[in-house]
Amino acid sequence: MRRTYEIHDLQPYINWAYFYYAWQLRTPDQQQQSRAEAEQMLSQLDGKYHAYALFQLFEAHSEGDDIILSSPSMQQPCRCPFLRQQEAGSEHLCLSDFIHPQHDHIGVFATSVDHGLETDFDRDTYQKMMVQLLADRLAEAAAERLHEEVRKEIWGYAPDEHLTMGELHAEKFQGIRPAVGYPSLPDTSLNFVLDKLLEFRQIGIRLTEHGAMKPHASVSGLMMALPAAHYFSIGKIGEDQLQDYARRRGLPVEVLRKYLLANL
Repeated sequence: MRRTYEIHDLQPYINWAYFYYAWQLRTPDQQQQSRAEAEQMLSQLDGKYHAYALFQLFEAHSEGDDIILSSPSMQQPCRCPFLRQQEAGSEHLCLSDFIHPQHDHIGVFATSVDHGLETDFDRDTYQKMMVQLLADRLAEAAAERLHEEVRKEIWGYAPDEHLTMGELHAEKFQGIRPAVGYPSLPDTSLNFVLDKLLEFRQIGIRLTEHGAMKPHASVSGLMMALPAAHYFSIGKIGEDQLQDYARRRGLPVEVLRKYLLANL
């Protein structure tokens, strides 16, 4: 499934707290002035640039720390290995814990923006920075909007949900939306796996040799519906898990070591 979003449709979903943080705006006056400038810029961009989303719902089940995804269109199931918390005092969680071992479902998504938002504003440094930060917020807003549609309509596991925008930003919805590169999914090389499942190029995303997405204002990840599912951080892992993870991924240990340096 592919979606195209107009900027004015995503504007209510923007979480301005991250925008203020990026600018290091601490006072209400600074935040109000910067938001007014940002909203004026958004009105200028509206209609000329868009955000995009991809989503697919897969049948799934868990096997240990792996999740196996399948669909009628796939020639064979896709095994996605994940990491588990090892640090003392943690819950020792893995994302696979939130998928039933026999039969379940999982969503895979990606969102992005028009390339022009990163290339058409090079003449003015301030304007380029403003548009880049807004592009980041629009990609995240597209993920928020898509996730709401998934819960209420596409997957439909929460059809009667009625949340305010503040409640959405506070993640009061059922389930979770872990994104690649975030604490529970720190290995950006998983983008290569998700790309095979979704074909990121449908919305203009290309991957660098290190698994980074271009445009930079892009988000990819998973959607899980279990009410008990919650966000967590993998934290530090040991050499034993690194080697086990490399075996399950079918990649050399030294390759994955580069992706997981911050977690070792």
